[in-house]
Amino acid sequence: MSSTTINRKTNHQKPHTPKSFLLGIVKTAGGTFLGLTLLSTSAIAGGMVGLAISFRNLPDVRVLNNYVPSQTSYIYDVKGLLLTTFHGEEHRTSVPLNELSPQLKRAVMAIEDSSFYYHNGINPASIARAVVVNFKSGGVTEGASTLTMQLVKNVFLSHQRTFSRKLAEAVLAVRVEQVFSKDQILEMYLNNIYWGHNNYGAETAAQSYFNKSAADLTLPEGAMMAGIIQAPEVYSPLANYDIAKKRQALVLNRMADLGWITPEEAEKAKKTPLKIGKSKAWQSSKLPYVTDAVREELIKRFGQETVIKGGINVQTTIDYKLQMEAEAIVKKAHGNLRASGVRADQVALVSIDPRTHFVKAVVGGIDYEKSQFNRVLQSRRQPGSAFKPFVYYTAFATGKYTPYSVIPNYTRGFREGGGYYRPQNYGGGGGGGSVTINNALANSLNIPAVVMGQRVGLDKVIEVCRTLGIKSPLQPVVSLPLGPIGVTPMEMAKAYATFANNGWQSETTMIMQVSDSLGNVMLDNTPKPQLVLNEWASASLTSSLQNVINGGTAANANIGRPAAGKTGTTSGERDVWFVGYVPQLSTAVWIGNDDFNRSLGRGVTGGGYAAPIWRQFMNTALKNEPVKYFPSASQFTKPKP
Repeated sequence: MSSTTINRKTNHQKPHTPKSFLLGIVKTAGGTFLGLTLLSTSAIAGGMVGLAISFRNLPDVRVLNNYVPSQTSYIYDVKGLLLTTFHGEEHRTSVPLNELSPQLKRAVMAIEDSSFYYHNGINPASIARAVVVNFKSGGVTEGASTLTMQLVKNVFLSHQRTFSRKLAEAVLAVRVEQVFSKDQILEMYLNNIYWGHNNYGAETAAQSYFNKSAADLTLPEGAMMAGIIQAPEVYSPLANYDIAKKRQALVLNRMADLGWITPEEAEKAKKTPLKIGKSKAWQSSKLPYVTDAVREELIKRFGQETVIKGGINVQTTIDYKLQMEAEAIVKKAHGNLRASGVRADQVALVSIDPRTHFVKAVVGGIDYEKSQFNRVLQSRRQPGSAFKPFVYYTAFATGKYTPYSVIPNYTRGFREGGGYYRPQNYGGGGGGGSVTINNALANSLNIPAVVMGQRVGLDKVIEVCRTLGIKSPLQPVVSLPLGPIGVTPMEMAKAYATFANNGWQSETTMIMQVSDSLGNVMLDNTPKPQLVLNEWASASLTSSLQNVINGGTAANANIGRPAAGKTGTTSGERDVWFVGYVPQLSTAVWIGNDDFNRSLGRGVTGGGYAAPIWRQFMNTALKNEPVKYFPSASQFTKPKP
């Protein structure tokens, strides 16, 4: 009994088997079965043997070698803060016996089975007492269950109080004791039993009742926990603290009677005030938009059974503090938008570290309680001019263009299918003359973008989008450079993150690592950056996008340090965006309505309304980050045309 210390004093010697009971092990060709023979009368003896023979079809207790009870999965932020738990009916965390408080183990055995380390699975003295009581009552009113019998009841049998079920418990308990050590049985028991409020096992119960690990339970706490077992919902301190204290006193008195603690220790423990926690079995998520998305990803990778019952530990990439700040910024910004007359029902924001492609914050809407729909991941909206950087990167990657290349700001239009498409600049202007790419991007001119799309080939533009991780359907329509086809904010943020990292890309994820209940790593998302874009072209694009903030359509996004980005405003002002980045962070902000056809209002633009939200978030996120500069295109070799 290496992990549980009990003072075996002379007042608690190993009990002798009463003459009225005999435990026999009968060897047969078919295997081993046990006969519980009551010697008081031969008639009863024959009946008991018959019942024992019928129990040869009971479960093989050796399955406990591989038995893994349902366990709770835990989800943490990047710094180890618990965000939520996933579990089915049973909220449980299994722990080794040596990680459970000795005070708890002694208290449980004192009140439930003080002879645990002496009997062979059944306690004849207890059975004799129960038989007398039950005979007098005419039914099963008192049990004689050892810890081993309680374990097999919980794992193998129903909880119906019948003679046949009690006999089955006894047979199985003896079999369990033949296969497993006492410490193994005690560990399984303490990790399996129900402790009230959907808490299964000592660890989750300790966390709920006392906000601490079961390893750290004191004598007063362990005694109160032990007192709960008999009727968890009745004796729980969360249900009735006074009743729980009475049960605690009963346990402490029993421990003192056994000589496992002194009477003085018992009295001191009774008088010790206890700080009671609250049930954590069905606690809500601290960051529901985040944990919903993580749960969905985990189920895709490992299946629902593993996520709900597997006891996995998940470290996300999310920074809890930054996420909370992002949610507050979005909520306040929405209120300001409504106050200023902008007819916006929703705002969404997502931020990614370009160096790792780890998602740091994701705000799927203004109020999760009112709408669980995550617009960052699930809503495809037209990006408008925020799509143009994909076109200009494609142009730079050909080696034929630089940020200073001149392109037409006019066109007679383009044939498409059976029709004719002639783009116009924002506000309805037909353009005129020629402009540099720098100027076209800074002022978000539509005509040059469409012209460039035709020059480089829309299939090539779509290929770049796929490389950047945009999986939404894209069609090579003439107007594609103006963003008329829906993409998600997550897709935009991670694409821009690759620009921010000068063409280097890792898998975008919200999950850093997943391990099982034993600490074995199941998934390790350590970044594995790959160069997927041309570095000269990426640096050239970033240089041009800095002009958008420094004197272009996104002057409201100026954060006083090198930053690049692009505004987006769709026709009819139905969606407005700003997607921008610094070397440490890429962030997309979208404003719109869940009703796709509803306008935000005349004159609402990404530069006027989305850019200020981006600026506020970035200033908050970067307040302790050093200023970093983007690499110059001159550091890299320009592609050959």
